[in-house]
Amino acid sequence: MGWLSDETGLEKTPANHVPLTPLSNLTRAARIWPERLAVVYGPHRKTYGEYKERVTRLASALSGLGVEPGEVVATMIPNLPAQVEAHFGVPACGAVLNAINVRLDADTVAYILDHGGAKVVLVDPQFLPTLAEAIDRMQGPAPVVIEVPDDHGGVHASGHYMTYEDLLARGNPAFDWIMPQDEWESIALNYTSGTTGRPKGVVYHHRGAHLNAMGQILSWRMVLYPRYLTIVPLFHCNAWCHPWMIPLLGGTMVCLRDIAAGPMFDAFADEGVTHFGGAPIVLNMLVNAPEAEKRRFDQIVEVFTAGAPPAPATLAAIEPMGFNVTQVYGLTETYGPATECTWDDDLWGDLQGDDRAAIKARQGVAMPAYEHVTVLDSDNMDQVPMDGATQGEIMFRGNGVMKGYYKNPEATAEAFRGGYFHSGDLAMQHPDGYMQIQDRAKDIIISGGENISSVEVEGVLMGHPDVLLCAVVAKPDEKWGEVPCAFVELKDGRNGDAEALISFARNKLAGFKTPKSVVFGELPKTSTGKIQKFELRARARQP
Repeated sequence: MGWLSDETGLEKTPANHVPLTPLSNLTRAARIWPERLAVVYGPHRKTYGEYKERVTRLASALSGLGVEPGEVVATMIPNLPAQVEAHFGVPACGAVLNAINVRLDADTVAYILDHGGAKVVLVDPQFLPTLAEAIDRMQGPAPVVIEVPDDHGGVHASGHYMTYEDLLARGNPAFDWIMPQDEWESIALNYTSGTTGRPKGVVYHHRGAHLNAMGQILSWRMVLYPRYLTIVPLFHCNAWCHPWMIPLLGGTMVCLRDIAAGPMFDAFADEGVTHFGGAPIVLNMLVNAPEAEKRRFDQIVEVFTAGAPPAPATLAAIEPMGFNVTQVYGLTETYGPATECTWDDDLWGDLQGDDRAAIKARQGVAMPAYEHVTVLDSDNMDQVPMDGATQGEIMFRGNGVMKGYYKNPEATAEAFRGGYFHSGDLAMQHPDGYMQIQDRAKDIIISGGENISSVEVEGVLMGHPDVLLCAVVAKPDEKWGEVPCAFVELKDGRNGDAEALISFARNKLAGFKTPKSVVFGELPKTSTGKIQKFELRARARQP
């Protein structure tokens, strides 16, 4: 099918077939924009020519340490230039990058180092105590430790290990990058959050990383020379493939060690940042920042937000401040964002307030790297009716789906059952094909036989002027089986009134959906800003 009757001499050759890889993006950028600013962090301001040389030195030095193609190099670094450089330098020596969540405990880090078999680990001194404890707990051989001090951030070298700059000094700036011979070769190994059981190792291929990076340019409506702020952790789905994307446009990566409103506003005003991605908690942080931290800026900042859908109140507050928010959705297994709520100004341009936010909070449609993303019945794999009411599971098929789970063929087979990747997220599909998450399967609350979407209840509670953040989980109940319980983090200076908050929700929700109890206090969060509902569910089960 699709072949001419005689294709003699029309074979693949090095002239007409090159494996797709995001590594090509940096070599191209350095060739055509050698003097354009590529990476910024305080006094660290490197052009594309300098960026590529540092990446090349890193690849050469790692090879000099004995790292062979296909072996793993791990990192435990915040959103700093060395972490950006590792996204190219590690695969440029043929190795696989394992960017480890810096907030994990020593036992989990030990498991990841053992399971992935890291040969070398690059580590910020802040996380050396955790890494040292993890290495003590490892079952297999310990990796070589390279220390990556951050003098600008006040995090200095311990003096016990070779430093990153010393490692680069060993590297050959003329080193030939080891490019993939097959685009199915692995480029990154990322571990899931592991809130239940051990985390699974998600393997990315060069093809998927390249196509995800290319596709998001279209989805974000990007033009040349964006200035991107590193808010999504570089250890979280490789910052949604954005380090591999920005060189395609000659853009600038503006690094930020700690995520706080003041430094973000400084980046918008001083560095001219035009794009960033992050969880809704980051938007909320900007909206509720003290006036003394807020600064004026002239550009419109384009935002990809993912995680839980942003509350209508948050969207209504942040857009007049100079931000345009696009809701995206994905998982570690899909390289980060895989769907987008593509805005149609002809249809929705006149919408305001809650009506506008309701459209923007939908998870939307497939991004370009995906052949098909839809809502199916997980039992029989049939398409659910697109009626905005029937519930099913979001499923993915296409080049933006992982290779599978490392050393776990059973979990891989189950995840790909029926020819699609099963997300575990429950959603409905509107008549226009746009998907809208109702909950993770484990987060649905079933009260007296009625299904309650925690996302829906949270969206209502976030509209209360006293509420900074909230999460709704199931609380066991003798009569109804389980009922909604709201955990609420208040804005500064506000006093919690549970009855008033329940009454507020009752005016907007059906009675059975209204929280039956409210708990005030700071919410537990992951390093990416997601609220840890598994911990709240455990609290709600306590008498």
